[in-house]
Amino acid sequence: MPQPKLTFFTELDSEGLTALFSDSAMIKTLNSLDAAISLGILDLSDARAKVVKKLNKAGIPVIAWLLLPKDEGYWFNTGNYPQAAARYEHFLEWTGAHKLEWAGVGLDIEPNINDFIQLRDKRQAHKVAATLFHRLRDRQQAKKAHLAYQSLVDRIRKDGYPVESYLIPLILEERRAQASVLERTAGLVDIQTDREVFMLYSSFLRPNGDAVLWSYAPESDSVGVGNTGGGVDLEGVIDIPPLTWDEFSRDLRLCVARQKPVHIFCLEGCVAQGFLPRLVDFDWDEPITPPGGTTKVRAVRTAMTTGLWLLERSWVILLSLATLIGLGFLFHQNQKK
Repeated sequence: MPQPKLTFFTELDSEGLTALFSDSAMIKTLNSLDAAISLGILDLSDARAKVVKKLNKAGIPVIAWLLLPKDEGYWFNTGNYPQAAARYEHFLEWTGAHKLEWAGVGLDIEPNINDFIQLRDKRQAHKVAATLFHRLRDRQQAKKAHLAYQSLVDRIRKDGYPVESYLIPLILEERRAQASVLERTAGLVDIQTDREVFMLYSSFLRPNGDAVLWSYAPESDSVGVGNTGGGVDLEGVIDIPPLTWDEFSRDLRLCVARQKPVHIFCLEGCVAQGFLPRLVDFDWDEPITPPGGTTKVRAVRTAMTTGLWLLERSWVILLSLATLIGLGFLFHQNQKK
């Protein structure tokens, strides 16, 4: 079986990025793997542009993974669409000034990073709950954000770049439920792009991470595999051991069995753990047994879809409660007779 198309995420500051790509042997390995890079645009610096130009010269496709400053939410969501549009404009100016070449643009749709940081402090739990309740009631914000982001996607396409989105897989349950609960509360935005990459990071979902990957992979244009170590610092919020080689190779083979391309999070983790050279001679034909636990995952997904459907249609819950109360009252009256 042929090697799937590999894309490596990298999410480093300019200093770390420069150091990572100073290794000519690593660049040769990426070339031998025919791999692409999804490069986190943490800043619009000369140093980051220099790395992009080096990759352009080496013939390695680079996707611009757009990100915001942390105080603006870092990832794209319903609360920061004006900043996302402005970021793209600044990115175009930077690209033109440095004559950079891009294979595409990536939009990372996740909750506001400050929501995660706030959740770390138990004393802030009531504020988080109040914020979520307020968002749940506000349907207009989600609608405005959806239109704005879809307009941004259209603009990027007109500029000649294909667009890929990096998504939390729960958005699939929201689609099935024909709901907007996650859009309104978590800030997720369900937009149409050229390629959807679902972040199926089994390291975050142990011990059933492989079953979750197996369940969602058929619905993903490319499967996000990880975490191999790295990413934005959320100490105290996300502090999970990275994938071992055995877990990583298992996940890669599951993607092959599902006949899917792979986005690997992340390059710096693979380098630190010595995974990259091992991929050169990796046996992609080694058979893999579908993981256990898929029945449990399917049941959980069905339950989530049902829950989202009901939350979207709160009148169903209220009507059911009213019916139960009414039946109880009638039963009580009949008992008196």
